[in-house]
Amino acid sequence: MNIRFKMRSMFGIRKTLSALFNRTQVDEALFDSLEESLLLADVGIHATEKLIKSLRTLAKKNQIKNAQDLKQNLENLLTNLLLPLEFNRNPLISHTSVHTPEVWLIVGVNGAGKTTSIGKLCFALQNQGKKVLLAAGDTFRAAARQQLFEWGEKNAVDVISQSTGDAATVAHDAIGAAIARQVDVLIIDTAGRLATQAHLMEELKKVSRVIQKLIPSAPHHTILVLDGNTGQNALAQVKAFHEAITLTGLIITKMDGTAKGGVLCAIAQAFLEQSNRPFILGIGVGEGLEQIQAFQAAQFAHELLAD
Repeated sequence: MNIRFKMRSMFGIRKTLSALFNRTQVDEALFDSLEESLLLADVGIHATEKLIKSLRTLAKKNQIKNAQDLKQNLENLLTNLLLPLEFNRNPLISHTSVHTPEVWLIVGVNGAGKTTSIGKLCFALQNQGKKVLLAAGDTFRAAARQQLFEWGEKNAVDVISQSTGDAATVAHDAIGAAIARQVDVLIIDTAGRLATQAHLMEELKKVSRVIQKLIPSAPHHTILVLDGNTGQNALAQVKAFHEAITLTGLIITKMDGTAKGGVLCAIAQAFLEQSNRPFILGIGVGEGLEQIQAFQAAQFAHELLAD
């Protein structure tokens, strides 16, 4: 499925950033304004400092006097910063299941949009001809199971669920069903939790252990769903979940309404030196089944500074 990456009016803040480059001169006032605007866009202190420092160096080295030329240099710096988060073979675009079944574990805090994201993932994978099975691993809330069933109905996909039992039991049963039915991808939902809730993080670890006992190489993707409106708190969530269960991917939701989004730069900066950094699987830009888009660093950087 070839998904066109189009961010619409994702960043209200981008108008402020773009307007800065309408100035005719490249001077200290411009750099100060850029630094402030990047911080307001949730790019974060460390990433902002490095970007401004690099931009100053380039301006001096190349004797940049035109603000539009400086803008292009900033876009290039943003792209290079974000590139490590881009997944070359993003399954939203073209997915080949190496394992049968391939197990995806979806985690995150309450209200981030996990269940909705699962519905979108299911839709994207099915459009590539993949056979998908869902598992209702949120055993705390009956409403969560019902919501997953509704997404299953929209996609004409079965959902494995239990009215009793814990998430690990649901995962166990779902893997058995996925193997028997020879599905390509099994997507397991989990209850929303804060990374600071130690007992709930231990439950996630238990779910992973149960999965690994049945399929030693699984879960093949552990994906954290992040609310794009949470700003720098999103970075704290990524760090905490990654430390606890080792994330492979991120989905950033509600990016059609947020005025920011620069936190992706903060995440990229924080994981710059790590080889096992999570990639950005997708960007959610609405409630519809098709409204999830593959992350492309260059396009993201361009839209952040677009008019």
